[in-house]
Amino acid sequence: MSTAGLAFRARRGQTNRDMVEHETSGGSRNIVVPFKVVLVSIVGLWACYYGLTTLRMFLGGMDHQLEMAALRAVVTLAGIGITLGLWLIIRLFDKRPLWAKVTVALVVAFPLAIASAKVNSVVFADMEARFLQERGDEAGVAFRRDRSGNLIIDVPGLEDSEEAGPAQSFTLQAARNGFAQWQQLIAFSFDRYFMLLAWCALYFALLSIERARAAERSAGEFRQAAKAAELRSLRYQVNPHFLFNTLNSISALILTDKKEQAEEMVQAMANFYRTSLTDDPTADLSLEEEFALQRHYLDIESVRFPNRLLPEFDLPAELKDMRIPGMILQPLVENSVKYAVAPTSKPVTIAICAREEYGRLVLSVEDNGSGVADDAEHGYGIGLDNVRQRLEARFGRDAHMVSGPSAKGYATHLRVPLEKNGQA
Repeated sequence: MSTAGLAFRARRGQTNRDMVEHETSGGSRNIVVPFKVVLVSIVGLWACYYGLTTLRMFLGGMDHQLEMAALRAVVTLAGIGITLGLWLIIRLFDKRPLWAKVTVALVVAFPLAIASAKVNSVVFADMEARFLQERGDEAGVAFRRDRSGNLIIDVPGLEDSEEAGPAQSFTLQAARNGFAQWQQLIAFSFDRYFMLLAWCALYFALLSIERARAAERSAGEFRQAAKAAELRSLRYQVNPHFLFNTLNSISALILTDKKEQAEEMVQAMANFYRTSLTDDPTADLSLEEEFALQRHYLDIESVRFPNRLLPEFDLPAELKDMRIPGMILQPLVENSVKYAVAPTSKPVTIAICAREEYGRLVLSVEDNGSGVADDAEHGYGIGLDNVRQRLEARFGRDAHMVSGPSAKGYATHLRVPLEKNGQA
């Protein structure tokens, strides 16, 4: 088996192993919502709660706005901590089905909502007592709670009566103990419960977005791997064909006792393969490097056709750093040698040119061989098909190829985007 064939199999095997490893690692990778995103969503939720509640109190004309705002900030911080605790629990079920996650959210959020309501009640307990005292002073009565927790109002005797009577006390609200107290707390916690459930819904949406992004990244990586494999395969199609022709030429030189030419050809072939096989087959080359490769190739063929092959190169200095797929010109140059130089005994010029045209890079390979216009195979062989597929795999619809008879002989023109160091 040829060196190129062994290299291709080794590369293909490595590609398959890389894809298997990617599938293994990607399949077991835990997809999570970043903590920063979780924290921002929780803080945003409670910031909205703080802002809307503060605005409602302000519009309602409540007293002690600054003090209440400070206490509300404490409740908000506690709510953020409680919601983080909720996240720590439901994140354990990220890999479970949606129904399982929703069930956990419905169950876990309820006691946490009660805890949030309890914190609110404790933080504002003193403020509630002050409000009662102030309202009592305005009305000339006293509000208090007895040891049992009953809310008592003390009404003094009527001063305009002939004989002031004793102060009287009335129970405005009986103490809530046991189940009744829990009923009150649970009723107060419903709004917190729905707020926590709203955040859970937001978290599940964020998790779905992360999974969609991960799936998109994986699909992109697999598309890139498939594209690289295609480019690698197409690139390695070039080498065996060239090697076969070159070895035949060396054999012919040896059989005709042209040992010096054969040795020269072997040396030129070694230089060519040293350059072409050490490069990444999917990587782009600069035009300067690509033209150098074609010079190596034509040096080899010049040993076969010392008086017939006349190479010409036209590479403007401003285009030498432009990037193109490596060895993209090789099949085109080889076609000119095979169909224009080999069949004739007259000198044939093979011109390889680069130019910029309307913001695009145009590469041309043209020969002036006789009779090529009538040779249908010249433009429809494996070589041109390989170039066409490589251009499509690399540039998609941004690249075009035109090949056919010209006024001088036969020409192929490639039009690709202008790229320098991978940038258009």
